[in-house]
Amino acid sequence: MASVLTLPGWQNSGPDHWQSRWEKLYGYTRVDQHDWMAPLRGDWMAQLEEAVLAAPAPCVLAAHSLGCILIAAWAAHSRNANRVQAALLVAPGDPEREALQAVLKSWSPVVTERLPFKSILVASRDDPYCTFARAQAFAVAWGSECVDYGNAGHINADSDLGDWPEGHAMLLNLLSSVGRARVGCWRRVWVGATTLQAIACKEE
Repeated sequence: MASVLTLPGWQNSGPDHWQSRWEKLYGYTRVDQHDWMAPLRGDWMAQLEEAVLAAPAPCVLAAHSLGCILIAAWAAHSRNANRVQAALLVAPGDPEREALQAVLKSWSPVVTERLPFKSILVASRDDPYCTFARAQAFAVAWGSECVDYGNAGHINADSDLGDWPEGHAMLLNLLSSVGRARVGCWRRVWVGATTLQAIACKEE
């Protein structure tokens, strides 16, 4: 059984965030950072490295916002990326946006090398911290499957997701599908009243 590490973004994840809820429900482990308010990329990478080495292998990463950008930077430099089996990347923030550059200056440029493990990127069309087109570009660069999650804001506590069972289903599906090479962009549609189906979507 893989060990799951959660990676919050800038300013950490509060008690109502789906990451915090998953930690309580399923016993997942948060990767703590020294400074959540003024994050330094190198420091956050070192913390992730320590967490991956301390966790029973293989690891699965469940990241939100800046945590997604962290995974890309860490995977491009770590000699231990082989300990990670897969990653769920939710609502990646874009530190290259003008409004964020001052506080997140050590995070530019964003690392856009292909990830050495399977990943799913979940993107919102009205995310205030990253455009949908930019999120799609991250997915292509990182080799991630892209889930179009519609208008869901930053996919955080303000999105009223509760325990976000749909997101957790994606995580479990990711675990079960490791080894399959199919990569693309998908959007969610409801078929009937209860069946969720993923269909291919066009890049924008």
